[in-house]
Amino acid sequence: MSNDENPRNEGPAGELPAEVPAQAPETGADPPEESSGRRRLLAGLWPPRVSRAQLIVALLLFVLGLGLAIQVRSNSDNSALRGARQEDLVRILDELDNRTQRLEDEKQRLDDQRTELENSSDQAEEARKQTLEKERQLGILAGTVAAKGPGITLTINDPSGAVEPDMLLDAIQELRAAGAEAIEINGVRVVANTYFSGDGGDLRVDGRRIRSPYEFKVIGKPQDLEPALNIPGGVVQTLEKEQATAEVAQAEEIVVDALRPAKLPDYARSSPQ
Repeated sequence: MSNDENPRNEGPAGELPAEVPAQAPETGADPPEESSGRRRLLAGLWPPRVSRAQLIVALLLFVLGLGLAIQVRSNSDNSALRGARQEDLVRILDELDNRTQRLEDEKQRLDDQRTELENSSDQAEEARKQTLEKERQLGILAGTVAAKGPGITLTINDPSGAVEPDMLLDAIQELRAAGAEAIEINGVRVVANTYFSGDGGDLRVDGRRIRSPYEFKVIGKPQDLEPALNIPGGVVQTLEKEQATAEVAQAEEIVVDALRPAKLPDYARSSPQ
């Protein structure tokens, strides 16, 4: 058989040539199905869609994680304290004792200051009260303030005009000696420098004319004032000898409201004791 009749070409040494497998045509584009699936995946992931429930769950998880972190750190601190040496623990206890002592000392100091302020306030208030009381007492003696209290009324009737100024002055002296604290005669306040003038039937107290009956309003202890006027040879008997009458009546409350103007002394000045 000739070469032309050989349907296949033979290689050297009579071998047949190897068959080359068929290859699919190469292309750079993905299949349509794969490209469409990728696009749907990306569209589902971005932009992210977060619901309110998911946001609350995320916030709760964050708070829980923060609490766990704080707890771990606290445990770590305690662990460090438990692992400290004995000398360090003793030093820490000493510092705590010193701090406690300082706080106790500060508390005591503040308590002492409060007590001092309270005492000072009480003393100041007591001094103020005493000052006001002293002012009131001096005002009564000076006749610049009204007064009321138990006492007596002495009424002298002198129809014949025989009562002289010295008789009224004797009545004032007897009353003061018996403890009279405030005296008023016919609307005139009797004070330390009160004087009597005039003649029988025409008497004056501190220059102010008064007429019979002469009414004394006296504040003091009635049980002492009335006997002082009725002693033998006293004011009442002396007035009766002059044809005048004297009536004494005790009362639970006598009001002495005649006032004297406050007058500053011309020469006297207060001085420290």
